[in-house]
Amino acid sequence: MTPAVFLAVLAAAAMHASWNAMIKVRLDRFASVTLMTFGMAAAALPVLPFVDVPDAEVWLWIAISVFCHMGYKLCLIKAYEAGDLAQTYPLARGTAPLLTTIGGVFLLSEIPQPLALAGIVLLCAGTLLMSFRGGRHLERLNTGAVGYALATSVFIAGYTLTDGSGARLAESASSYAAWLFLCDGLWSLVLCLILRGRGTLAAVAGEWKMGLLTGALSAAAYWIAMWAMTKAPIASVAALRETSILFAMMISVVVLGEKLTRWRITAALTIVAGVVAMRLA
Repeated sequence: MTPAVFLAVLAAAAMHASWNAMIKVRLDRFASVTLMTFGMAAAALPVLPFVDVPDAEVWLWIAISVFCHMGYKLCLIKAYEAGDLAQTYPLARGTAPLLTTIGGVFLLSEIPQPLALAGIVLLCAGTLLMSFRGGRHLERLNTGAVGYALATSVFIAGYTLTDGSGARLAESASSYAAWLFLCDGLWSLVLCLILRGRGTLAAVAGEWKMGLLTGALSAAAYWIAMWAMTKAPIASVAALRETSILFAMMISVVVLGEKLTRWRITAALTIVAGVVAMRLA
């Protein structure tokens, strides 16, 4: 991974943490995620005239990705409902890079170098440590929460491998990303109407400014990730993206005034060690 790609993925991780911190609007979780997805589609619209229309084989990857993103969102919402957000979200994010690494080995024949693999493991370990011992008081996870969180991680690994492959096959990562964001937004509209009806759309419309802002940040962060996956191994990019939880911790401490505990420091140092190992690989 070149220095430019490495720094770009770290910047994307910071953006990811930022929009997650900002999305706490006056909506339930389903509506909040739908709002952000609409924002991503809106951010993609001005780009469409300047990128190529994907070929038929690329559209297949986009369709698979939209399905995986739908599964990711629905399972994540269910995980939030079943258990503590502070545990379920990092559990999903921390497990996903390991699944992506395994999938990359068997599906794409991308075998990480030993130092890169050590970095991936350290990043995942730090993320999981931040999850289970990073908060003030975390309840034991119930079976439902664990199941939904792990299902979420499977979908994350699925869309990561799919989007990495699709972006490599497309004319450019920008073309793939723009059309993916638009299709995902349109499908989210259909799903919202089916599951919630027009009432939710009215509530979402009232928060359109926040939707545009979080959507633009999310779109930029994931576009960078897809571009990076055309330049570096998908598993390495996926793991490095999870430094977003380190940036989220920094936001919580500096902006929200949360306590920096020994466990948080240990988890942060583990994540940093993983970042260093991946940079040296």
